Amino acid sequence: MPILNRVNEMQEEVAGWRRKLHETPELLYDLTETSRFVAERLAEFGVDRLDTGIGRSGVVAIIKGRLGDGPTIGMRADMDALPITETSGKPWASKNPGKAHSCGHDGHTAMLLGAAKYLAETRNFKGSVALIFQPAEEGGAGAKAMINDGLMRNYGIKEVYGMHNSPGLPVGAFRSRPGPVMAASDTFEIIVTGRGGHASAPHTTIDPVLASAHVIVALQSIVSRETDPLHSLVITVTTTHGGDAYNVIPNAVRLTGTVRTLLPETRDFAEKRMAEVASAAASLCGATAAVNYVRGYPVTFNHAEQTDFAIGVARKVAGDPAVNDNAPPVMGAEDFSYMLEERPGAFLFLGNGDTAVLHHSSYDFNDEAIPYGISYWVTLAETALAA
Repeated sequence: MPILNRVNEMQEEVAGWRRKLHETPELLYDLTETSRFVAERLAEFGVDRLDTGIGRSGVVAIIKGRLGDGPTIGMRADMDALPITETSGKPWASKNPGKAHSCGHDGHTAMLLGAAKYLAETRNFKGSVALIFQPAEEGGAGAKAMINDGLMRNYGIKEVYGMHNSPGLPVGAFRSRPGPVMAASDTFEIIVTGRGGHASAPHTTIDPVLASAHVIVALQSIVSRETDPLHSLVITVTTTHGGDAYNVIPNAVRLTGTVRTLLPETRDFAEKRMAEVASAAASLCGATAAVNYVRGYPVTFNHAEQTDFAIGVARKVAGDPAVNDNAPPVMGAEDFSYMLEERPGAFLFLGNGDTAVLHHSSYDFNDEAIPYGISYWVTLAETALAA
């Protein structure tokens, strides 16, 4: 089943929705206009149930099939934008200063709305489809907030599916894999404490700047010399703060950064060894190091059976050559991982073509991908819930 004819007819309308959302980006849970726009469209389509305020500002709609009773499957799109000043130069560029849809969540939302319109018109399936419009993917764990509000339990969701656009992957192509598809994302803060003093007399001090440099280098030995190279681990120090004057050695230096892993045992190992290595490296200079390790999003883990099914759906839409069923994992993170901890399901990537990378100020979702995304959602629902 290639792109559906009705979906091709809808592309201009759905692109209009997408561009409207792109002009008015909102952050995290503060999605007043976005949630209202989504709810208004869903009401127009005549969905059977429409709930707002799930997970603070999420929206859930239920569409019942006309072919009898059956299970409920969930299909999720994220809605929030990023705190970025847009430089795309597009006519529909952000009108909200310092906010931009630089990750394509406007496209994700518009495609799921397009699928909702199609499914509400045709209802060519049994059971029900739960359309999940989620807030706060960008660091706010909106998926977890919706789950805590009873998302899976209250709507009887048996399986759940997600999708994200992928710059660099051709339009019309899909990629995914069973097992870990995106990394766990953790953060850390390291306080390296010494004894400050005059910069001209370092011998009278314990220099935390020098000690922090040893810590930064030593942390990389955990990756390069203590971790199986087939068990992905990223430890990145992203900020260093210490001192306010050119001639004063400070008392302490603060380091922060991120850790990415694909396996639970690697995550546990990294947390343990970072504390040990940082302390040992700092002690070489007579300083101390205290590590505060904070776990964030878990690994996005695709369930084998549901991934095989989703890949099969993608092949129906795009053709076998356009679908990669064993793509390498991505070390970015996704809070859809929380939904996959609650229910079996799968997360796929949809090609966005030759565009700017995600989270870049010039990024814009490629509207040519819309028919593929809608067709994927529709085909998934009609196949999973076939009579």
